[in-house]
Amino acid sequence: MNLEFDASYDAFRAQVREFLAENRPAGPIGLDGGNAEHRVAWLRLLIERGYWARTIPKHYGGYGAEPDILSTVIMDEEFNRAGVPRGMMAQGPSMLVPTLLSHGTEEQRERWIGPTMCGEVMWCQGYSEPGAGSDLASLQTRATEDGDDFLINGQKIWTSTADHADMCFILVRTEPEAKKHEGISYVLLPMDTPGIEVQPLRTMSGNIGENSFNQVFFTDVRVPQANVVGNRGEGWKIANTTLKHERSSLNANAEGTWMHLVRLMKKETVNGVSVMASPVYRDRLMKLHARALSMKYHGMRMLTCGLKRESPGVAGLIVKLQNCQLSFDMAALALDAMGELGALYDHSKYERERGYWQAYSMFSLGLIIGGGTAQIQKNIIAERGLGLPREPKPAKA
Repeated sequence: MNLEFDASYDAFRAQVREFLAENRPAGPIGLDGGNAEHRVAWLRLLIERGYWARTIPKHYGGYGAEPDILSTVIMDEEFNRAGVPRGMMAQGPSMLVPTLLSHGTEEQRERWIGPTMCGEVMWCQGYSEPGAGSDLASLQTRATEDGDDFLINGQKIWTSTADHADMCFILVRTEPEAKKHEGISYVLLPMDTPGIEVQPLRTMSGNIGENSFNQVFFTDVRVPQANVVGNRGEGWKIANTTLKHERSSLNANAEGTWMHLVRLMKKETVNGVSVMASPVYRDRLMKLHARALSMKYHGMRMLTCGLKRESPGVAGLIVKLQNCQLSFDMAALALDAMGELGALYDHSKYERERGYWQAYSMFSLGLIIGGGTAQIQKNIIAERGLGLPREPKPAKA
């Protein structure tokens, strides 16, 4: 991979800096569910200038540029340096949209990709169930035929943002007699459909942050069979496409988080001395920077494989395991840098940055478990990536 920037890339970097200087948002944008008007306006502006949805075709609501790794690197570096979000890290843009580009019908792409990328439609993911977490193929939420529709009955759990999502991409069992990995369908479901009940789940993070977990109950929820993505009964294959993009999305912006941490350590003081002046804290910070850079360049490797339509192999399996732990370790340093104030949240008098790092710490710890635990990720790397023998199952009585 050639990472040298010629004059055209220098000009592009200057263009990005000029845009950020002229358009930097005055305050929080609420990309994870805050002020919808501000969110949509910011994302539309980014798409118009080609800084978000850059390679998505124009007729689907994107900018329509050709893929270019160096342009992506420049945009990420400049937005990180300015401390401004380049797009929206949410389940719709990072997980559903690439799945629709691979498996959706033309009608589904035209209807959902544009509104999702500009933040008009927010999505949640209906995967896990009380008896089907890491063993997702054991899911029991069923969809039975009723004319041209399905009637969905069952329960999902740990459904992030279901309490304010407009739509859900959900896995349901349409052929209950089929084998465990067969007979599953991938369906697009409006969350305002009658028969859906969302119950928030209180977690260790309490009410801080904008990320929420929920359990969702479905009672005779009617959805058109035309909302199936791909072919009926092929949902497991499509679900794995989504999971692949979920793991890849967790590789995003480790360097941006590190820069945020640097700004914090420059501001915080101990007895009037900057935390950054401490050799112990600087040493921890630089070790984290090395890991963040390795994830950054690993992300370029993934982009290259995607552009060449090559499988990354085992390299694609390590992203979630490594980056989730890195995110948690960055948050741990931030909390240590704040000292006793690092324990404050929920709008306490002396809290920092509206409790951002406290929320980020708890959320990143949850990600080590959610979306496939670290232990499951290690099994996947060992068995699928390295070809090691499967863990033996307990003998039957």
